[in-house]
Amino acid sequence: MEHAPAEVVETHVSTVFMAGDRAYKLLKPITTGFLDHADATDRMMATEVEYALNRRIAPDVYLGLADVVEGGELVDKMIVMRRLPTARRLSQMVDSDEFPDQLIAVARRVAAFHAGLDPIHEPDGPGTFTGIVEDWRKNFDEMEQFVGPILDRASHDEIVSRASAYLDGRKELFVQREQDGLVRDVHGDLLADDIFCLDGGPRILDCLAFSRRLRVHDVLADIAFLVMDIDRLAGPGAARLLLRHYQEFSDEHHPSSLAHFHVAYRSLVRTKVACLRAAQGDRESVGLARRHHDMVRDHLLRATVRLVLVGGAPGTGKSTLAESLCERYDWSLLSSDELRKDMAGLGHTESAEAGLDAGIYQSEFTTAVYDELLREARLLIRRGESVVIDASFPRQRARQLARAVAAEEKAELIELECRADAELAADRIAARAARGPNPSDVNPELARRLAAARDQWESALAVDASTPPEDMVARVANHLATSL
Repeated sequence: MEHAPAEVVETHVSTVFMAGDRAYKLLKPITTGFLDHADATDRMMATEVEYALNRRIAPDVYLGLADVVEGGELVDKMIVMRRLPTARRLSQMVDSDEFPDQLIAVARRVAAFHAGLDPIHEPDGPGTFTGIVEDWRKNFDEMEQFVGPILDRASHDEIVSRASAYLDGRKELFVQREQDGLVRDVHGDLLADDIFCLDGGPRILDCLAFSRRLRVHDVLADIAFLVMDIDRLAGPGAARLLLRHYQEFSDEHHPSSLAHFHVAYRSLVRTKVACLRAAQGDRESVGLARRHHDMVRDHLLRATVRLVLVGGAPGTGKSTLAESLCERYDWSLLSSDELRKDMAGLGHTESAEAGLDAGIYQSEFTTAVYDELLREARLLIRRGESVVIDASFPRQRARQLARAVAAEEKAELIELECRADAELAADRIAARAARGPNPSDVNPELARRLAAARDQWESALAVDASTPPEDMVARVANHLATSL
């Protein structure tokens, strides 16, 4: 870099002078809605803080501080940095063959950085449930002026509704993550433009230094900022690659809904920033604000926690459909057949007496099975997991209880009933028995009697079980498209 031409780069809060192999960053003497650098003493202190914070993750880039002296008097300070090649920005490498490998390297570096930070436990502080609720509501309040002139009202109202439902129903999840030590003083502003892919590994620059309140957060919220940016630059596949490897390197576990929720929040902040720039006369920011707003809605749709009832008479393919949905959407599966055996102290493939009201199929035992299914579903939903219950749901009582759980836990309810004629169902049950032991004890004759005794389920989407399994899944996926 010693022969690179001199350059000057300005942001809204700083000026960077680049000469040779060095870069010198000088904070502007300005006051904005989120910082105050007008006073020289305060500005120099802010410079020292920014230097110290960034050395945590890129010590060989942030080399030191330089005094700015006029007439023998110290008037300012600059951060002295190693100048890095623009062509090696992560944002410039999206179309290169090495981009996937660089994403993995970045995931490893961020995970290592997070691992070296101390957990922060501050009641009702930043990164806690109370702090996160405050962040969302504050941003919604600040954005209201742009709804209508820039942002679509219907879309924004849906965003507010879905974010509020997630927060209202997932307090236990946020509290547990804070107790687990996952709230830390993180980077706070991970962007592909500020990551340089060098031979010795990625160098990550320019953390959010001006506000500890905005910087302290769940580690997942930190990587979510970069996931959002990669999604914007390279698409959802690259974003998933980054997040998957971050989770592997950090050994951090979370429901997929929480990752989407944090990406949605980061997109919300970018929406607000773009709206503010548009209000200042930047026409290009109007389109940017709307694209980010669409991203908020998309990720909140994916973050929405769901309770999916997959019911139907025996032999109608409900277990196949339930398993396929869980595999496709990474949802949790609860099976009535398996739970019934667990509660009876039997192995899942161990045979038991089967009848309309006999043995472990007595009405009282069946009621207990459905109650336990819904209890376990409630616990999973509170932790941010979408749940599929594979059970016959022959009676209105269990369906009504499921609706109550979904309403109380702020989960979206999806009701599916697999339907097939008696002959096809009997053939499937016989074929299943021929393949060997399985959790179900139902025989073809009992299946006919159970099907005849079912209550009507008018609120469910009817799924034609005479079609191949992939067609059943496609039918349901099409139905879910409005909420996924």
